[in-house]
Formats: sequence, C-alpha cells, structure tokens
Amino acid sequence: MDGREFIRKVTKLGRKTGVSVWVDSTRGKGGHQRLHYGDRITTVQTGELKTGILHAMCKQLGIRPTDL
Repeated sequence: MDGREFIRKVTKLGRKTGVSVWVDSTRGKGGHQRLHYGDRITTVQTGELKTGILHAMCKQLGIRPTDL
C-alpha cells in the first residue's frame, strides 16, 4: 500500500465512523503530508509503505490495520 491509498482508506473509514479527516500538505517536506484523524495526527509519505510503518501510523491514529 502506498501513502495515497492509505489516505483514501482512512478518509473512507472516517466517513463511515463519523470522524473528521483532513490532510495538511503544507506541514511536511518533500513527499510527506500530515494526516489528521479526529484529534490524532500522523505523517504520511507518498511512496510505498512498509508493514512496520503502516502499523505505526495506524497506532498513532488509534485504528487497526484490519479496519482499512
């Protein structure tokens, strides 16, 4: 899964659960963006996400990788 796909899936999950999701592309260098999921924040890279990074980002947002 790449970063853009992760953002799409989290956005869809947010719509489903009623949590506000938005991306701040000005708060990151290069191919990184800040993803806000309710009151939680993580940094997402636009390239391919390795398994450990994916699990860490899900943990920061308080969601399970299986929810995506």
